[in-house]
Amino acid sequence: MTLRHYFTLVDTMARMSLKADAARFFFGYLWWILEPLLYVAVFYVVFEVVLGTKRPDFLVFLMCGKLTFIWFSKSVNQASRSIVANKGLIGKIDVPKSLFPMATIQEGLYKQASVFLLLFIVLLAKGYGVSATWLWLVPVVLVNYLMIVAVSFFGAFLVCLVFDFSMFISLGIIFLLFTSGIFWDVRALADPAMTEAVLVFNPMAFIIDAYRQVLMAGVAPDLTHLGALGLCAAALAALGVLLLRRSSRFLALKAITA
Repeated sequence: MTLRHYFTLVDTMARMSLKADAARFFFGYLWWILEPLLYVAVFYVVFEVVLGTKRPDFLVFLMCGKLTFIWFSKSVNQASRSIVANKGLIGKIDVPKSLFPMATIQEGLYKQASVFLLLFIVLLAKGYGVSATWLWLVPVVLVNYLMIVAVSFFGAFLVCLVFDFSMFISLGIIFLLFTSGIFWDVRALADPAMTEAVLVFNPMAFIIDAYRQVLMAGVAPDLTHLGALGLCAAALAALGVLLLRRSSRFLALKAITA
């Protein structure tokens, strides 16, 4: 299978899954927007209405963090289970096992495009003007995407190996939910050393902060850190592809007998 055929098949599988997913719900494609909005609404009520954060731009702050995190969490959770979920097809045809997590990731990318459009509309409505700084979103989104691919490939391998790993992945994502600065500001920590440690050792915290720096503060992210994170994510994604390719028959057997 050539790369062109591979990515054409990935895109086709993603589009078919999107249509099937939309057909199951009354609101159809509107759920691409409604679901993340409901998540944001829950956090907004808890932290703004109930707890009172006292931050004037909290809605935009929260949306930048939560909408970014939803893309990562849903893609990784679903892609990690994608090989096992397609064991019926795997038992009938020999295809690259990376095809299944990639199709799930591509499906998530289509949904996230509409979510980002919503975020931009809210930003403009709140008075955040479009500027040349927004061009830095391109490398930030690219690194974000590479992170999703890298984690998903290894997650798919581990879940296929032992399905219990799906629980550990879910717990890990919950841990990231509370430690990545989604509803609190990493840069507001009293200890600057702690802020630096969170940004260095938690890639999601850095990515979320990068979105906020570009969209809300109008400044470029830490390009050295962003570049290093991108290279690491790309290397891990390549290793994930190699791992899935070399263990293709083994994973097929594990998926079928799961």
